[in-house]
Amino acid sequence: MDYSIYEILQTIRMTEMENLDIRTVTMGVSLTDCADRDINRVCDNVQKKLLGYAAKLVPTVNEISAEYGIPVANKRLSVTPLAQVGAACENRDYVKLARAVDAVAQEIGVDFVGGFSALVHKGTTKAEDAYFEALPEALAVTNRLCGSVSVATTRVGINMDAIKRLGHTLREMAAKTAHKQGLGCAKFVIFANPVEDNPFMAGAFFGAGEPEVTVNVGVSGPGVVAHAVKQAGDCDLGELAEVIKRMAFKITRAGELIGREAAKRLNAPFGIIDLSLAPTPLVGDSVGEILQYMGLEFPGAHGSTAALALLTDAVKKGGVMASSYVGGLSGAFIPVSEDHVMITAAHNGALTFDKLEAMTSVCSVGLDMVVIPGDTPPETISGIIADEVAIGVMNSKTTAIRIIPAPGKKVGEMVEFGGLLGRAPVMAVNTFKCADFIRRGGRIPAPIQGLRN
Repeated sequence: MDYSIYEILQTIRMTEMENLDIRTVTMGVSLTDCADRDINRVCDNVQKKLLGYAAKLVPTVNEISAEYGIPVANKRLSVTPLAQVGAACENRDYVKLARAVDAVAQEIGVDFVGGFSALVHKGTTKAEDAYFEALPEALAVTNRLCGSVSVATTRVGINMDAIKRLGHTLREMAAKTAHKQGLGCAKFVIFANPVEDNPFMAGAFFGAGEPEVTVNVGVSGPGVVAHAVKQAGDCDLGELAEVIKRMAFKITRAGELIGREAAKRLNAPFGIIDLSLAPTPLVGDSVGEILQYMGLEFPGAHGSTAALALLTDAVKKGGVMASSYVGGLSGAFIPVSEDHVMITAAHNGALTFDKLEAMTSVCSVGLDMVVIPGDTPPETISGIIADEVAIGVMNSKTTAIRIIPAPGKKVGEMVEFGGLLGRAPVMAVNTFKCADFIRRGGRIPAPIQGLRN
């Protein structure tokens, strides 16, 4: 891949003036061969393997970042879903396994490790039942470990038994981390149609179809796109889509350069570029700001879903022209707490819970970093999860829920998480009851469009 002087100079300008960064270089490592009947041997096997492959990840990426002058915000790991890794153990102590992985992450110096995960979209095994029991404690006693659960796919339908259980799990998870505003829930994602190569947290895990090890890159650049949209002036929406496509192309090129160089130096295959626009709380690094420059007073105004659809599609189209290996989620993230414009929109009432849910039908993920009252009934939380995964199942897309029932907090109060997780107002949820519906359990059948063979 050859780069012109013009491209290099433009990338430097985007880096210095428009908050361009590579959001993450994530090394995925398969742990399938670490299984054993003894949990202590499993923990030892996992630690040795992660150290063997990833010990040089952080210094290598930092070195590349300095050489090319492009910041890499996070260095991360993703691993085989740990519910599967511990399944063969006689004593399935998933908390011990969680601590072992977290300890390696701290020793290596990565920001996060994803994969305290289970795939239960069609049902649970005894191992996954043990995983569910350990889940709140595991995320409470670890610092860098993130988890996820797949509860639905378009091909098999929606596991309502798992969703019913998760309403209670999230409440317990929030309670165990109440001293941190329910932070445990911010490290946990519930999926419909999850992907195996996602480099972004908290939902990353290393899927069964992946190789022994690989390097995946998540690019960002909402500030760059916002600047381009602002500079485009009073053009029509078709022309604006072209502006966004061209900028997504340039961002993806920069990301692939970093990813391929990292893979080469780490002696690992290059995997994919996830070209999602991922905001941070920093001013000028906001997806919500892009929507404002497109003509909305605030995200949540009528027209927001159409504007977000245009943005997501244009980002994907620009990215696939720049790389043959676009994967992950790829599009636009709309986390409430991690985007200063979205925070303001939610706080002033422009962005309501229902409108946010509607916008998730066209974005990359779903209800992301949404804070709700701590006393929200578990069945209501399950209903929120069911609605969001139904959007993914019916539209054959990935949707996800990262929702925090903040202990002791009421509607309108602010919750502070700090760092990349930011801050968010507690949003009102519908208080009419859905408990009888949730208690039915079972599995909602796959939609007819899932029968594609």
